[in-house]
Amino acid sequence: MADDLFKALADPTRRTILDELADRSGQTLFEICGRLSMKHQLGLSRQAVSQHLAVLESAGLVETRREGRYKYHDLNTAPLRQITERWPVPEPRVPSGPEESTP
Repeated sequence: MADDLFKALADPTRRTILDELADRSGQTLFEICGRLSMKHQLGLSRQAVSQHLAVLESAGLVETRREGRYKYHDLNTAPLRQITERWPVPEPRVPSGPEESTP
């Protein structure tokens, strides 16, 4: 799963789509295309955006739900949390006494 996640995050257009979903989750393909065009001057076809969303969905970063004839896209940050849990940052060591603070 990590390979799919890193592949999805490697593309700047997909990161922009994630930014837009972070700003406002639950958008349709039409809404995402409009925001990419207006806010980021990205002239992508609906098919291209749909392909990017498929990569993000296969990586688990985007979840979809259908309501009637509309398909909504929601951001899922759980895979990102899994990465941070995989490589935890160690706590900085604080000297406990004067003997440890001298070189």
